Amino acid sequence: MNEILVAGVDTSTQSCKVRVTDARTGRLVRFGKAPHPAGTSVDPMAWWKAFQEASAQAGGLDDVSAISVGGQQHGMVLLDHKGRVIRDALLWNDTRSAPDADDLIVRMAEANIGEAESTEAESKGTTNKNPDSDQDLAMRGKQAWVRAVGSSPVASLTITKVAWVSRVEPDNAKAIAAICLPHDWLSWVIAGHGPAADPETEPGLEDLFTDRSDASGTGYYDPAADSYRRDLLALALPDGMAEQVILPKVLGPHQVGAKADPRIAGRDVPGGCIIAPGGGDNAMTALGLAMQVGDVSISLGTSGVAAAVSPVPAYDMSASVTGFADATGHWLPLACTINASRILDAGLAALGTDYDGLAELAEKSSPGAEGITLIPYFDGERTPNRPDAHARLEGLTLANTTRTNLARAFVEGLLCSQRDCLELLKRLGTTVSRILLVGGGAKSPAVRAYAPGILGMDVQLPRPDEYVAIGAARQAAWALTGEEEPPAWPVDIETTLTGAPCEQVYQQYLRWRG
Repeated sequence: MNEILVAGVDTSTQSCKVRVTDARTGRLVRFGKAPHPAGTSVDPMAWWKAFQEASAQAGGLDDVSAISVGGQQHGMVLLDHKGRVIRDALLWNDTRSAPDADDLIVRMAEANIGEAESTEAESKGTTNKNPDSDQDLAMRGKQAWVRAVGSSPVASLTITKVAWVSRVEPDNAKAIAAICLPHDWLSWVIAGHGPAADPETEPGLEDLFTDRSDASGTGYYDPAADSYRRDLLALALPDGMAEQVILPKVLGPHQVGAKADPRIAGRDVPGGCIIAPGGGDNAMTALGLAMQVGDVSISLGTSGVAAAVSPVPAYDMSASVTGFADATGHWLPLACTINASRILDAGLAALGTDYDGLAELAEKSSPGAEGITLIPYFDGERTPNRPDAHARLEGLTLANTTRTNLARAFVEGLLCSQRDCLELLKRLGTTVSRILLVGGGAKSPAVRAYAPGILGMDVQLPRPDEYVAIGAARQAAWALTGEEEPPAWPVDIETTLTGAPCEQVYQQYLRWRG
């Protein structure tokens, strides 16, 4: 039987990875990787160049029958009427739009309150001039956003970045003809548009496409209704623009979005290479891990993400959990921290050691680091929503300030921040029958040693792999077959981590976190 190949692409914050895969078995055939530039504002051309380099490292894509792109969520890519990128993309971890998130929340609250007051005033012939405190107004606005799209604006979401451009760069805002996300843009380029297009052709903005998972992280798409909310986007754009701006078509989980330009992929395949919908990195990870209802993944990469597969939409009225869609037709409620594996990196730098050395130091300490707690909000934080916060060490004394205790505090601070996310999911009624720990931070011996105790249950450790790229490849194979369910690819669980619960560590963290 001839081998059928598919490609899964992970265009992440830090790099582009291309995994050429056997469509039937999920077996890795070839792999390539190229770096992305650092920073929270990036020229999308860097993603295109990295994709080309990673594809070349993977032996090229001429023999690939289907391709799918998984990507960092929320990044804002603005295109003008000729398909040109207007300005550098603002990434998910760019927090400059935090004031705009607050403004969107208040404006939503005022709109809802105004409507309610108007109705009541008409019936009573009176008006209410001071209906709420600022705190009540903000909470009412957050809840209105959650009811509308499953999530309330924070600086990470795309809509806040659009609002920032409208406020700070009005000329750029007026030039917007289309808004898309990193994975949407790269899929579009692979189809032969943008920088891959003949300059004499039409820009093809109407050919942009996305999927439910990534669209649900914009703040202007309702995953439960499977529709854009242009009325909400209008809050972030200059007057009259929201109805005209082009937004990517939202495809179903295994629909075909386009054909790849044969110069890029599928040149040697009869009929060419199809492009699957792609998706957000968290949804692609879940697909790569073959997660089912009851499974929770905790991914420790640049960001930390606790995500659960749910058969129903999630609406968290505290606005801490985002009610995203997944890549299979279900939902993927998740809580995300801006700070994750880089917490360990900061510890390594401060203590002048490596990952093994950090683990050796931490092992000589004890649970709770003799009273020291790290609140690890180095780059501000998203969960909890504290964009202007900084990391801090609490509980230091002359007696306990040792390298061993500091090492333990860095590891415990990371795991406690993820425990925060896990508790938020549980509060929504999420079933947690299995925890899967993935991402670069999961390779840390210290994280592995203390995760079960701090998270409060056994933790399964899938074999380290590129699960975003695997999920994208699995989706590509699914689109190729047209079957109702994605292909059944094995997931190798390397080990199950066990340990006695250490609830006192998390309680100590809660006292200092506030």
